[in-house]
Amino acid sequence: MMKGDSMSIYDKLNTEQKEAVLHTEGPLLILAGAGSGKTRSLTHRIAYLIDEGVPPWNILAITFTNKAAQEMKERACKLVGEGSEDLWISTFHAFCSRILRKNIDLIGYDRNFTIYDTNDQKTLMKEVLKGMNLDAKMFPEREMLSRISTAKNEFISPYEYRDVYGDSFRDRKIADIYENYQKRLRENAALDFDDLLVKTVELFRECPDVLEYYQNRFRYIMVDEYQDTNTVQFKLIELLARLYRNLCVVGDDDQSIYKFRGANIGNILNFEKVYPDARVIRLEQNYRSTKNILHAANSVIHNNSERKDKKLWTENADGELVHFKRYENEYDEAEGVASYISFLSMRGVKYEDIAILYRTNAQSRVLEERLKQRNIPYAIVRGISFYERKEIKDLMSYLKAVDHGMDDLSVKRIINVPKRGIGQTTINRIQDYAIIHEMSFLDAAMNCEEIPGIGRSAKKVRDFGEMIRSFREYYEKEKDIVSLMIQILNVTDYRAELEAEQTDEARSRLADIDELINDMVYYEENDDEPSLRGFLMEKDMYTLNSAIDNLEEDKNKVLLMTLHNAKGLEFNNVFMVGMEEGIFPGYISMMSGDDSEIEEERRLCYVGITRARERLYLSSADRRMVRGQQQYSRPSRFIEEIDEEYLDTYRQPSKAKSSYRSSYTPMSSAGTGSRRPGPELLRYKDMASRNTENLSYGEGDRVKHIKFGMGTVLEIVKNGKDHEVTVEFDRAGKKKMFASFAKLKKIT
Repeated sequence: MMKGDSMSIYDKLNTEQKEAVLHTEGPLLILAGAGSGKTRSLTHRIAYLIDEGVPPWNILAITFTNKAAQEMKERACKLVGEGSEDLWISTFHAFCSRILRKNIDLIGYDRNFTIYDTNDQKTLMKEVLKGMNLDAKMFPEREMLSRISTAKNEFISPYEYRDVYGDSFRDRKIADIYENYQKRLRENAALDFDDLLVKTVELFRECPDVLEYYQNRFRYIMVDEYQDTNTVQFKLIELLARLYRNLCVVGDDDQSIYKFRGANIGNILNFEKVYPDARVIRLEQNYRSTKNILHAANSVIHNNSERKDKKLWTENADGELVHFKRYENEYDEAEGVASYISFLSMRGVKYEDIAILYRTNAQSRVLEERLKQRNIPYAIVRGISFYERKEIKDLMSYLKAVDHGMDDLSVKRIINVPKRGIGQTTINRIQDYAIIHEMSFLDAAMNCEEIPGIGRSAKKVRDFGEMIRSFREYYEKEKDIVSLMIQILNVTDYRAELEAEQTDEARSRLADIDELINDMVYYEENDDEPSLRGFLMEKDMYTLNSAIDNLEEDKNKVLLMTLHNAKGLEFNNVFMVGMEEGIFPGYISMMSGDDSEIEEERRLCYVGITRARERLYLSSADRRMVRGQQQYSRPSRFIEEIDEEYLDTYRQPSKAKSSYRSSYTPMSSAGTGSRRPGPELLRYKDMASRNTENLSYGEGDRVKHIKFGMGTVLEIVKNGKDHEVTVEFDRAGKKKMFASFAKLKKIT
């Protein structure tokens, strides 16, 4: 495009955006708040550089996802026109892959290297552990790969790993695993995704001429989402920009939420220390949200200390106040959200303009069930519906095997889960035998000695069958689904293996298992005649309906997602649920004693708030089932941090017996609701508030608890209107609990 003909496109930018576009020489930090038009600024900056005579091939723009790179390229091409095909706009990994394909032989690797995906990495790690004669339970493959990935993100080699982390025998052994893993990758002429970055930095450091070539090639460098960069990405960009120093980084430290993936917020906070002559421009005008939503966001994030000073503002309307509603429990909360979505739908709001955000994947279960009951279409964004998740399908398959064992698919799913050395050949022989003799797969497994060719696997198969039989006997005796599930988890080591992994994925799966137990507790407490078969039938009907719904092509659905997955998206109506201490911020962050952990949680809250355009609904539950037990919590500190003039607060009236079937009172419109309650309302409900004068048991009696099973009452102490009961459980040991919530049953 001609410079003179194109100035009108820059006139449409606001003052700060135009300043960022016109500043082309030297280091530049653009602090771009949520919804402030950062992509618009970057693409116009590319167009302006070309207008000023910079060849397109001298410009490099890097971002994190293929989608973001594609969007930036399309928007830049519309502005630039002819010559845009020579622009390099790509992700970090794609950029590094192109460079390594041409030059990796200079550091001793084959140019025709293979890039290993996650499954390839797991397979290779299994071989490494087997070759080192290491117990996979002591050194779980997922944890080992996670440790190695973390080291590579920090640009720490296997040899440096020993110096940094080698204080214990286990850490020194992990360093050996890391070294062997890298050796096997090289022998296979392969790189993993992290290696693409690491090897490019190594190439630039070991081959100055190659570095100089790319420094001259890319004289103008732009990096998007700079707050999400890790150490090795910082080193890569710093090397490339060292010669000409025309480096423009764009990001928002208030949206740095990927510490668990290796993101280093220090990269953006310390940019001016690395480049003392850097120009800093703040994009603070928001084009997305109403004033009240932005005021709420600003009042929360202002409490962080690790941040650059900035404050979002907008010319948009004031809009409704931010709604906050407190419910008695998570079922009331889910019903309230579903009811209000129905209310919005009747007012003409499309489902696709509504999102429900939560802190952890496990929170989706109750929400999914309530939406389904109201026939509200929904979709899980970048996730799997609760009862379709691997760990849930595994455990439900165990329950089906215990119930009747006629579901061959369920039994085959778990016969080697967790791994017990039963291979596919053995499974095929059992299946063939079952077909010939017209019996179930489980019955065939229990008669495995009669199966030809099963050989040494017979004992493993027999042990599996005996284990299922023992679970059946256990349930027939206890008649308690929760106790059965805990027995399955303990005997199979299913939970123990996940705990040993120590990865984010494993922690998410453990949370799902806890939520499954919560579901069982709720079922047993609310069904008139609870039974294992009744529970399975209820959930089978739920998953059947889910499968039918998934066949629909209609995209007009409410979107459910974690707060992390919501980053970069925006919706007219946003519901943020589970706003309680211990849920958000999470218990681990609260107990860590590390202020930076809470600050990251607060940034995540800020991201959630700023997803909303027109309406924002926050909600909490006074009590929530956690690991099968009622947990009482006060509202999140993030609610407390919102200035009360921007908050419309409503508390659901207490009920003698809470039920998700209760009627829902819509949150009031702006200006008509009650103001923030005083401290007496924000305290969570006193656990000793229910009258339990007449206990059916006494000290020395045998009792049964829904989760801990059988036990003996050791002591009963009056505590206000309640009683504190100490019980020595046969399996769980000594526990103290309030009688009104323990629901102990005397065994006569």
